Amino acid sequence: MSLLEVRDLEVTFDTDSGTVHAVDGVSFDVDRGETVCIVGESGSGKTVTSESITRLVKEPPGRVTADRVTFDERDLMQLSKRRLRNIRGDRIGHVFQNPQGSLNPVYTVGRQVAEAIRLHEDVSKATARERAVDLLDRVGIPKAGERYDDYPHEFSGGQKQRVVVAMAIAANPDLLIADEPTTALDVTIQAQILRLLRELQDDLDMGILLITHDLGVVAEVADRVVVMYAGKVMESGDVFEVFENPSHPYTQGLLDCLPGRGGGSDGIPGSLPDPKEPPAGCRFADRCPHAIDDCRTGDHPTLVPVSGGDHEAACLFYQAGYDASVVRSPADRDADPDAGGETFADGGPVDGAETDSGDADGGTRR
Repeated sequence: MSLLEVRDLEVTFDTDSGTVHAVDGVSFDVDRGETVCIVGESGSGKTVTSESITRLVKEPPGRVTADRVTFDERDLMQLSKRRLRNIRGDRIGHVFQNPQGSLNPVYTVGRQVAEAIRLHEDVSKATARERAVDLLDRVGIPKAGERYDDYPHEFSGGQKQRVVVAMAIAANPDLLIADEPTTALDVTIQAQILRLLRELQDDLDMGILLITHDLGVVAEVADRVVVMYAGKVMESGDVFEVFENPSHPYTQGLLDCLPGRGGGSDGIPGSLPDPKEPPAGCRFADRCPHAIDDCRTGDHPTLVPVSGGDHEAACLFYQAGYDASVVRSPADRDADPDAGGETFADGGPVDGAETDSGDADGGTRR
C-alpha cells in the first residue's frame, strides 16, 4: 500500500454566483521516498487538491468528498478534527506557496520554528530552541544561532523559504506537501531549494507531493507526474514516459512551450473553462487542435493506459473505436512502428467503418 492514496477526490465551493467545481474526481498515489508532481496551469485545481488532503479547505463554503484519502492506512476523510491536527504538521508537513504569508512578522523566525516543534512534542523551551537552531542550520541558514532572533523582514526570499521548510520538517514528517516552493525565486535559489528538498527526502525517506506549474522543476525532481486541467487529471505516469511520450494534447501543449522542445509555441490558445459551468465531454476540447464533436458530448474521458507501466491519459482518441495515432506524440509514434494511421485504440477499426473515411462529425473515427 502506498504512503498516500487519493481516490476520486472532489472539491466544490459555494459562491454567490454559483458552485465552483475546483477538483473533480482526482486520484493518485505517493510512495515513501518518492516525489510526485502535480502540474498544470493556474486554476487547474492543484493547490486545492493539496490542501484538501489534510482538510485545510474551509468548510463551508468548501465541500470536500472522496472515495478515500488514505495516509499510512488511515482514511483522513474519516478522522476527527483533533486526530487530524495530530497528523497535520507532524506526520504530514506543508510548505505553502507564499513564504511571507506563512511567517508571522511580529515573531522571530527562531521562535516560530521552535513553536512548530513544541506543538507536536513535549519538550522544554531550551530544547526546542536548540533543535530550531539545528533545523535552521540544516536548511542552510548561515550563522543559524545568531539568526534565530531575527525577524522575517530581515531575511531574503530564498532564506524565508528555507525557514518555512524548516518549520515543515520540524517533526520529521513522512510526507511533505510543497506548494510552488520555488515561485518568485531566481534560478540559483530555486536550484538550492530543490537540492535541499532532495537531501531532506534522502535523510528522512520522505514522500513529497510537489505542486508546480514549472515543467522544468518537474523534469528535475519528479519520479511521477500528474497533469491537471480544469479540476481533472489529463495524464499521469512515470516522469520519463510522460516527457518522452506525452499522450494528451494538453500535456503536449505544455511541453511545446519549453525551450528546446522545438514546438515553437507561444502558449496554448484560449483559456480554462468556467469552473461554475464545466462543459460536457473533455474539459480541454475547446482548446484542443484535434477535438471532434464527440469530444464535446457525454462525460469527461476516463484515464486509460497508453504505454508501458502506469502511463495513462484521459483522451477520447485512446478509447475503443477511435484512432489513437491522431494524438500520439511524434516520439511515441517513432518508438512504435505500428503506430501509424492504421493504429486503433482497441487494436482494430470499428466494425463496419471505412479505414480511410471520416465520420459525420468531420473527425477521424475509424
